[in-house]
Amino acid sequence: MHNKQSPLRYYILAASVVVFLLVVTGGMLRASESGGACLDWPTCFGRWTPPQGNAFLDYTHRMITALTLLFVLGAAWAARRYAKADGWLRGLVYSTLGILVLQILMGAWISMNQEVFDWLSSLHLGLSLLMLGGLVAATVRAFDLRFTFSYASPFARLSLVTLAALALLLVSGGVVASTGAAQACPDWPLCNGLNLPASPAAWLNMLHRSIVLGTGLLVAALTRRAWISQRSQTSVLVATTTLGVLFFAQALMGARLVDGFPPHLLVLHQASAAVSWAVMVVQVTLVGMAGRSVEDERLEAQTARGRMRLVKDFLMLTKPIVVALLLVTTYAGMVIGAKSWPSAELAFWTLLGGFMAAGGSGAINQYIDRSDDQKMQRTQNRPIPAGRLTPGEGLAFGVGMALASFYLVAALVNFLAALLTLAGIIYYVLIYSLLLKKTTVQNIVIGGGAGAIPPLVGWAAATGSLNIPSLFLFAVVFMWTPPHFWALALVRRVDYARAGVPMLPVVRGEVETRWQIFVYTLELVGLTLFLPLFGLGGSVYMVGAIALGAWLLWAAWKVWKQGGNRVAWKMYRYSSMYLAFLFVVLMVDALV
Repeated sequence: MHNKQSPLRYYILAASVVVFLLVVTGGMLRASESGGACLDWPTCFGRWTPPQGNAFLDYTHRMITALTLLFVLGAAWAARRYAKADGWLRGLVYSTLGILVLQILMGAWISMNQEVFDWLSSLHLGLSLLMLGGLVAATVRAFDLRFTFSYASPFARLSLVTLAALALLLVSGGVVASTGAAQACPDWPLCNGLNLPASPAAWLNMLHRSIVLGTGLLVAALTRRAWISQRSQTSVLVATTTLGVLFFAQALMGARLVDGFPPHLLVLHQASAAVSWAVMVVQVTLVGMAGRSVEDERLEAQTARGRMRLVKDFLMLTKPIVVALLLVTTYAGMVIGAKSWPSAELAFWTLLGGFMAAGGSGAINQYIDRSDDQKMQRTQNRPIPAGRLTPGEGLAFGVGMALASFYLVAALVNFLAALLTLAGIIYYVLIYSLLLKKTTVQNIVIGGGAGAIPPLVGWAAATGSLNIPSLFLFAVVFMWTPPHFWALALVRRVDYARAGVPMLPVVRGEVETRWQIFVYTLELVGLTLFLPLFGLGGSVYMVGAIALGAWLLWAAWKVWKQGGNRVAWKMYRYSSMYLAFLFVVLMVDALV
């Protein structure tokens, strides 16, 4: 297996993804009460073509079930071929296949016997969770072939208890959804205020909420304990933190769903439940593989005490100066889009979500760059390379912040703004930090799109949509990014060369960089002067844009003609103020 494990990994991983989709669509069936909309099986009203209405979701779930069977059969074949020496892994995959066959037969019976739907669908959900958990554990096993498992430490035992509680919670949630008890309590977190529940359905709902509370306390205790005793275990700390964020995001989605069933919150609620379970299984598997002792955790907990500047270090991970400029463009996008001041509540949640998204992305970026940061004078004192925070703490903090920002914006702002927030995180972390930064001289040019998304988030938060003028806000920030960061790269070109980052001054030299800064600044200022043609800005804006553009062009001209670190540093500082003032002028123009 050791020399042929790679194909097995991806067979099992693909099967896990499809089973995840199966669990999510099954949850949506229960929550939307669409289960059994197709009264026959395996067809839907005698047809193989997609039906309309609620039956479409039932039909889609059946198609995903058929696809799941194919993928799990492929995983079972791969396990038989490549994992002959690993009975534990083969047992997990074979058990999943057996449960899936039982699930298919049970689903067919439920479809044709609606009187058993309420209680049997809960068993159906429980088996689905068992199936997903088995495949996720098998995936972890396939990627990390360690054969010993130990749950001797307090943290490991708490992980197992939390796993059991989460399983109970998800099954009870399935019962509430399938029996219609979700509508029995019109408020949250209590049911009919301080009065006792008035019906069996209300009692069932309150029981589920009690399980939510108990499981929440366990998840909170587990997360707290991880940050004390698992700081050196990066994968365990990240998985536990992700679980904590997902759990409380799931509770937030559930609270919002009390007011109705917006489609995006319903999908998020069901998807988050499945992801929470998968992450919990991953966490328990990783903890067992780590096999840490009571003494290991005790010694690590001792090193967590007495750190004097912990809050400041976490704040440094967020790159607060960069985030402040992004929040200016976000708020400006709200005002420009709506042509009025946003409400205090909307502004608060949008800016908080923006801070968490940008700050979390910055923390993940610092985790990725931790080795390079040690080589650069400008970044050597950052918390991770300086050793004040472990890499696991940096990554877990970043992942938790970024993930929480998406749910916060989705629940309290709107779904379009949340999707744009998520797009910004993915753009910065995956496209820029992982793919572009160390591979191409165009890293800043292409990667500038990440910093250009915040004004779109603000616009979408205030209006619920995007249009052509909003895209020009994106274009302005996109064009502003290269001259801004190339000015910094001129000052720090030795640092970048030492770290192996192919910034323009390192690859093409100082003279070419100074010229490109001037060219891009010309293009940027020209773009800003054309904005009124596309519905952005009027006479007040034009006066401000001309004055600010002349100021920035003068700075860029000096960089081109004079050279030297001093003028480049001034260009870097002036360009930051330029962008902030330009968006302020756009805001003023939109309000007058």
